[in-house]
Amino acid sequence: MAKTKYILALDQGTTSSRALIVDREGNVRSVAQKEFRQIFPKSGWVEHDPNEIWSSQAGVAAEAMAKMSIDASQIAGVGISNQRETAIVWDRKTGEPVYNAIVWQDRRTSAFCDELKKAGLAEKIRQKTGLVLDAYFSATKVRWILDNAPDARKRAQAGELAFGTVDSWLVWKLTDGRVHATDVSNASRTLLFNIHEQKWDAELCKLFDVPPSMLPDVKSSSEVVGTTGTAFAAAGIPIAGMAGDQQAALFGNMCTEEGMIKNTYGTGCFIVMNTGAAAKDSKNNLLTTIAWKLGGQVTYALEGSIFIGGAVVQWLRDGLKCIACSREVEALASSVPDNGGVYVVPAFAGLGAPYWDQYARGAIFGLTRGTTNAHIARACLESIAFQTKDVLDAMADDAGIPIAELRVDGGASINNDLMEFQAGLTQVKVVRPQTLETTALGAAFFAGLAVGYWKDLAEIRAIWKKGAQFESHMAAERRAELLKNWHKAVSRVRDWDR
Repeated sequence: MAKTKYILALDQGTTSSRALIVDREGNVRSVAQKEFRQIFPKSGWVEHDPNEIWSSQAGVAAEAMAKMSIDASQIAGVGISNQRETAIVWDRKTGEPVYNAIVWQDRRTSAFCDELKKAGLAEKIRQKTGLVLDAYFSATKVRWILDNAPDARKRAQAGELAFGTVDSWLVWKLTDGRVHATDVSNASRTLLFNIHEQKWDAELCKLFDVPPSMLPDVKSSSEVVGTTGTAFAAAGIPIAGMAGDQQAALFGNMCTEEGMIKNTYGTGCFIVMNTGAAAKDSKNNLLTTIAWKLGGQVTYALEGSIFIGGAVVQWLRDGLKCIACSREVEALASSVPDNGGVYVVPAFAGLGAPYWDQYARGAIFGLTRGTTNAHIARACLESIAFQTKDVLDAMADDAGIPIAELRVDGGASINNDLMEFQAGLTQVKVVRPQTLETTALGAAFFAGLAVGYWKDLAEIRAIWKKGAQFESHMAAERRAELLKNWHKAVSRVRDWDR
């Protein structure tokens, strides 16, 4: 009797590595997760140890398989989703990183971005890449590593070093250094990739001083790029899907038609709209990016990136010590009927879309003697919804279409009060799927399509299931008052740290 086959999804995130086993019905059958260190060498600097990323990811993959007592012969393919703009540079011979991974949240290259803006280069970069010129993206991080790690620039120019986002690093390690590849969705987040010509751009490489020899081969999001080697739990498994975490979540939420939109409530919040075959230009500081390439066809998207989403709850736990664990926040916040006039702007790493103010800093407004931890907790949760509302408004304006439905996923989306508040604030129907693991599902779906585990998109659409739905019940007067105060608070934190 033939053994049942599954897809292994590797979901490499900002704070943890996860592995999930997915069956043909789109059910997650096994999950393993391991957190890894967050390294903060200086204020505004955020790093990871690339070897710790790899060891944690390989470990949870083996653990997820062991939990189901399945072997390599039962894995039809591996799909990868990953934190996107984080940059890693390593030695091609030894496979050893020359410096820690510089994380997407890191702000050390802000001053260099300012220099390029003053030189009038931001618009040219935006036209080619669809991105705003910001320290968030990979190119300036690679340049910093080459300029600061011992002999790194000389070695890079000699062809000895490789650069990759986290997906490339995992593929390199999974294949024992045989494959250096990325997919179009991750490439489109580097500031080095021309999203219209779909290739690395020589002019941008020169501008950011990144030797083209360092760059990975660019693949579609759904194709076999190699097979696992002896360094992994089992050899010979096809690596068949790759996508940046937010593009994977868009696909996992089955936002496969033009105009469909999702928000992932993770460490940050990432709102992505499928714009089909057209790369829509944004006049509202949103990003034009590649969603995926499937069957030879590129799908584009508009994206609004919010730097601090669920991370504001971690701050309540670790910084203010208001709660002992993250799941306590809903009860604390709901213990008061409203925010008591308190507004939190969690601009801990600047403000993302639609403001793109790297000098904004976080603040709490409206404190009185009557303010409690509960009011601050509620204001923190509400800040996630306020930031989402700002991006949705910008997105609707750019796309020229009203938004009727928002599909949601990520850790904070399990908070019913927050989802109800989100629906009320935006006047948009909020739909939560039965399976919140949409990032991993997207990676699994891409891999499964490449190896024939699912025959086509129609088969996958049929297994996507809606979980809960939230409608707007907020009075117009309350909505207007909340938004007025929120925007007043945002105006106060702008340009704070310049």
